[in-house]
Formats: sequence, structure tokens, C-alpha cells
Amino acid sequence: MLNEDDSDIKIAKVDCSTDSKVCLKEDITGYPTLKFYKLGDSNGIKFRGTRDLPSLTNFINEQLREGDEKDQESEEVPQVMKHGLVELTEKTFESHVATGNHFVKFYAPWCGYCQIEKYKGERQHDNLKAFVEQMKQPDGVTRESEEVTDVPPETISVGELTANTFKLGIESGLSFVKFFAPWCGHCKRLSPIWDSLAEKFGKTDGVHISKVDCTLNVNKQLCNDEGIEGFPTLILYKDGAKLWEYTGSRSLDELSDFVKHHLERHDEL
Repeated sequence: MLNEDDSDIKIAKVDCSTDSKVCLKEDITGYPTLKFYKLGDSNGIKFRGTRDLPSLTNFINEQLREGDEKDQESEEVPQVMKHGLVELTEKTFESHVATGNHFVKFYAPWCGYCQIEKYKGERQHDNLKAFVEQMKQPDGVTRESEEVTDVPPETISVGELTANTFKLGIESGLSFVKFFAPWCGHCKRLSPIWDSLAEKFGKTDGVHISKVDCTLNVNKQLCNDEGIEGFPTLILYKDGAKLWEYTGSRSLDELSDFVKHHLERHDEL
């Protein structure tokens, strides 16, 4: 899943029965032992969590995030990037946002499809500008405790489901859900096709094309419960129940035919 040309991460293994010197040097005393090595650092960080895919990917994300933070520790003032974009750090964030209005993107450099997670609209300039203007109004601020989680299935479409909205999002009709990770190369390639699939069935009653980011902490248990072991995993649900895991070609035509086939069967029933 990770060992691709466009990935910054490599997954490897060492057979301690044939390469005992390496294992002795790394102080391996039990099997399996899982360690994460950062570039240029010979001291591995031992993984001590449960050995399921969400836990392992979350551990990798945490290690990469810590590395990014350490690289930026020496910064004392915000760095102005191209087009006036300001790069904030732990040291400069509070003072920078203390006055005025700020629209902040929280991201990770290794993420291939980073979003402003609290913003749910389109990422075109006009949409972002309108959102900022709305937030500047006295009644425009949305607090964490006031976020809407009970979104009607009709409004979800290709929207990103979370553990809070998943059950409601798949409870009626056919729901074709993509479980993905932003850093996954296969997921990046599937993304525009999945958007086209959602657009194609956007006005079809009883069909919902959705996605779940398994790297978000809020979705960790959901992906584990759904048995997600690789990315992307495409699952079709019917009236809230798991119907089929799609393993065929990921072309738009093949995916569309798959949905149409099960839609016809659904209508017959």
C-alpha cells in the first residue's frame, strides 16, 4: 500500500533467523518487533500499539507529524510564502491570530489531498472567499459543540462521512463508500474518478457515493469495525448493511456498471 514511487514512506522487514547481526544491533528481543526509522536517524522508534491497520497508519502519521514539528522549532516569526500566504508554527500561531480575521489551513506536507477539515464546501477561490465573509459576521461562527452531525443522506452525496455521520449516511438505499488514506498513491489516482462517479449518480434517487478518511482519529474505530485492511477499500451498503466489497477495475465505466447492476437488483426487490 505504501511502497510506491510517489510515497515518502517505505515498509520493510528483516528475517532475524538469517540476518541475526542486524537484529542484535537493533536490540530485537521478541517477534514481531516493529520500528519506525526517520531519515538519517539510526535509532528506531518502537511501535507498541495494537497491530491493526488503523493503529499502524495512525502511528506513522504521528511520527511524520513530529518530524515536521522538529524541523520548524527554530522558526521565531511567521514565514511569508508565495502570494502572501503565511506559514505559522507553534511559536508564532497565537500571536499571529490574536487580532483580525484569519482563515487557516491545518495540513501535513506528506498528505496528497489535504483539506481544511472544518470547511465543508468547494475549494474554489469564490467559495473560500464567501466562507471567510460569512465567518466574519457576528452570527457566522460555528463552534465545535454546535457542528451538525445528523446530515440527511440526500445532502451527503460525495461528502466525506465520519464515524458520527456514517450510520445515517448509509441507512437507506445503496451507498458506495470509499475508505481511503490521503497519502495512499492508489487513493490519489482514484480520487478524480470517484468524484466523477458521484457526479454521475448525483441525481439518482437511492444512490449515495461517499468516502471515509481512515487516517482521522475520529474514524479509526469505524475503519477497524468495517474490517478495512488496505486502501482504497470500496464497499457497497444496502439499507445500512454491508452488501459487497468491490475488487474489480477502478475505471469510471466499471464502477458505474457495478452501481447500476446493484441498483437494478435493488429496484426489482
